[in-house]
Amino acid sequence: MTAYRLLPFEFKRKNNHVLLVNECGDYVEVPSDVFTSLVEKRFDAIPELELHRLESRAFVAAEGHFDTALMLSANKYRSRREYLHTSTALHMLVVTLRCNHRCEYCQVSSAEDDAYKYDMPTEVAEKVIDLVFQSPSPVLKIEFQGGDALLNWKTVMAAVRRAEELNKNSKRQLEFVACTNLYALNEQHLRDAKEHKIMLSTSLDGPKCLHDLHRKLRTNGSSYERFVLNLAKARKWLGHDSVHALMTASSDSLGQIEGIIDEYEKLGFAGIFFRALNPYGDAFKNKLYYKPEQFVEMFKRGLEYIIRLNKQGHSFVEFYTALLLRRILTPYPTGFVDLQSPSGAGVSGVIYDYSGDVYPADEARMLARMGNMSFKLGNAYENTYKEIFLSETLRDIISSSCVETIPGCSTCVYRTYCGVDIFRNYLETGDIANVRSDSFFCRKQTLIFDYLFERLKDPEFMKIVSTWINY
Repeated sequence: MTAYRLLPFEFKRKNNHVLLVNECGDYVEVPSDVFTSLVEKRFDAIPELELHRLESRAFVAAEGHFDTALMLSANKYRSRREYLHTSTALHMLVVTLRCNHRCEYCQVSSAEDDAYKYDMPTEVAEKVIDLVFQSPSPVLKIEFQGGDALLNWKTVMAAVRRAEELNKNSKRQLEFVACTNLYALNEQHLRDAKEHKIMLSTSLDGPKCLHDLHRKLRTNGSSYERFVLNLAKARKWLGHDSVHALMTASSDSLGQIEGIIDEYEKLGFAGIFFRALNPYGDAFKNKLYYKPEQFVEMFKRGLEYIIRLNKQGHSFVEFYTALLLRRILTPYPTGFVDLQSPSGAGVSGVIYDYSGDVYPADEARMLARMGNMSFKLGNAYENTYKEIFLSETLRDIISSSCVETIPGCSTCVYRTYCGVDIFRNYLETGDIANVRSDSFFCRKQTLIFDYLFERLKDPEFMKIVSTWINY
């Protein structure tokens, strides 16, 4: 009998089977008796087919092939952690807090559309862009947020032109995105967006009744018809794929997910991102959030509906599932901040407030709007690039957000695929490193992973979702 050695893995018992996941993200499910023989190192008691499966996925290695197995695993591990060798690529500028909407779940408590004191001055934007170009990243994605970015278009264009000027020598891959509800969109915006290749990111909560329920205009009218009209206009000018939309799942969305999906498909979107509401700002005050179990039930029902649509010949994607499956089914990383270890906050992305204050993530800025300045990294005028990105605050975030060292996370079977929501942890416990198994993020992620691993056993499900990975 060939001698074998175990390689590191975590596990979770599921009825009469056990799910195993190793450090490089390979997984296998085995019967309980096979698992018992495995951990007791009674390899001769494991059926030959099961033993070959365990060996091919780097859970065991034949004695003479151990070094080769370790090398192959290390290569996969390096690929999965490739993002650790990159610098900050996503830079978000809050060009204004002004907005023509007063959404009841607004996470940053936006300001009246005539509150110009909350506009980022052009000179601040240009100073921020100078700071952005000190990042060594070969890719720089500059995203203009609000409020509504269209309401301070002068500053948006000043930043764009400054970035383009600097890029003549820098030669980065430069991308621009403007976040807007589309209500104020006009031809000048569209001409500029077309000339400078500015993508638009917008919000759609579902059909008219749901979209207007919490996304209220300050004039109390409906914004839905104008949204649809301006969406079509933007696509005509910029191209169909130059406008992307996000939904915000309030408590009123949970029972209407099929109608929301139908609306996205009707309006020609390629898919939808099931995004949970964060309890910041007005969302917290108006109590529009919910329990993780409620969100996951919506997630499951919505995903099953999308799978049925795909079986009927409709090409439609759920983008959060696609992100998770890229982590489960491939050795490649994703740029999604919440699925990185250490957290991508301040490392993969950073946000600059209208005043020039710098925060590691939008949630940190939201906390600042609620009066908590714990996560401010510095200011574009007062601090150098090194002072901001080597600050003690960012070092603490990085050292406290490695799932491999966090109690509970370190032994979780889903650790390799997951991350840590440090700001939600802070909001719930007062400590970014205090990860509780009953926290919203942990419960949500665990329930979704449980569900996906069950569904991946279905060949039809696997065939459909495998095509989503490269979106």
